[in-house]
Amino acid sequence: MNKGRRNVLQQGAGFGVLSALVAVGLVRPEDALAQDWKAAFETKSVADTMKALGGTPPAESKDITITAPDIAENGAVVPVAVASAIPKTESIAILIEKNPNTLAASFSIPAGTEPSVGTRVKMGQTSNVYAVVKADGKYYMTGKEIKVTLGGCGG
Repeated sequence: MNKGRRNVLQQGAGFGVLSALVAVGLVRPEDALAQDWKAAFETKSVADTMKALGGTPPAESKDITITAPDIAENGAVVPVAVASAIPKTESIAILIEKNPNTLAASFSIPAGTEPSVGTRVKMGQTSNVYAVVKADGKYYMTGKEIKVTLGGCGG
């Protein structure tokens, strides 16, 4: 097994379908790794993150729900869940405006699955948290302020 193929296969459950396609030879490993996700995770602003994700400025949407505490006592472990009621949801990203790196998480939503995700994020300080949904090739967003009493990003 060549090194590129091994690296793709080691990426884990999030790449399960992609790994299967690589294993049977339908997708070459270099094609699978062509998209540079690292750049999106190194952005410093919401606008730069949207540009790195390949999106246009998102439209505000009430069909996206963020479930998170209003006040997080420990910024090192802030639970954030996002659900989308927008048809044909393709991906969900969580952006934290005042973190050193804006993009906190990005999830691909396979067709036919419930567009809902949950994770824990680090927040260095009180900030707006945005959920960005890509659905049918368009971007939508909603936000919520979360107040942090003890920082988690080196604070």
